Amino acid sequence: MTHLPKLRVGIVGAGIMGRGHAEVLSAHPDAEVTAVARRPLDAAPQAAVYPGYRELIDSGTVDAVSITTPDHLHADVMVAAAEAGLHILVEKPFTTTVEDADRSVAAIRQAGVTAMCLFNHRWVPAYAQAKQQMELIGEPVVGYARKDDTIHVPTEMIGWADRTTCAWFLSSHDIDLVTWLYDDHVVEVFATARHGKLRGMGIDTPDAMQIQARFGRGAVATFESAWIYPNTFPTMVDSYITVAGESGVIQLDRQKENIQLATEKSYSYPRNMLQRVVHGIPAGAYRDAIHHFVDCARTGAEPLVSVESSRHVTAVLAAAHESARTGRPVTCS
Repeated sequence: MTHLPKLRVGIVGAGIMGRGHAEVLSAHPDAEVTAVARRPLDAAPQAAVYPGYRELIDSGTVDAVSITTPDHLHADVMVAAAEAGLHILVEKPFTTTVEDADRSVAAIRQAGVTAMCLFNHRWVPAYAQAKQQMELIGEPVVGYARKDDTIHVPTEMIGWADRTTCAWFLSSHDIDLVTWLYDDHVVEVFATARHGKLRGMGIDTPDAMQIQARFGRGAVATFESAWIYPNTFPTMVDSYITVAGESGVIQLDRQKENIQLATEKSYSYPRNMLQRVVHGIPAGAYRDAIHHFVDCARTGAEPLVSVESSRHVTAVLAAAHESARTGRPVTCS
């Protein structure tokens, strides 16, 4: 049996997600973080530090890049990495414009590298099981997906909330999930956005958005996102999906994940489906998705999440933001 070498990964973006990627990649037996851009990461103390992504890509020390920059900064890194023949793991959303998505997909396919957008929810056991059970509920008819965050996220967790929206940040996950569950594509959207609270705090981004989507075979779905829940809410994110078909319905509620915690200060439902540490080892859907990418990059297998499906999520969201701006339905490109 041929032994494949370890996948050498460089991380571009040293924020919350960069740290998470470093921890998970460092735990994979066949991967190692050999380089980071801009500043060191505690989870990868052995990695060389480069002043920017171009220097990292040109260093010859990596086989793949993990892109964890803010939403609007993904495309240039992807194109440069693909042109250098490097494999690509990129945080969601894939890009925030269709033009950026198209040039990224073109560069990736021309180079023949392995690439995947980290829509990690496909690895949540309940969602994966729902995909397997879809045939039991018949042709999809209507769906509803809610992903709402506490106000901690746009005001404290990320410093670039004014350069994205709750829909890019949250509904991207749900659009990927529902299109995957439906096995269909969105053809038209109508969206509305509400501004007020965050603008009043000096952050120019919508408080909430709601997207009505029509799919190619006639099904419809609503995608809700908001990030102004009070910080007293028992989870940082309120996540719920329902899909009704002609013969049944599937509901997925992730507010409670099998543990409740009460202290003198708060009552909460700690999250554990996406990220958890079991006996010192990273586990959960987030870890499983990243490890899937590593395995695909090493073997040449096609990832579960294609760059074309990720491009479609970008197109849906771009159309939704245009609809919210104009007050009219918009066809997805």
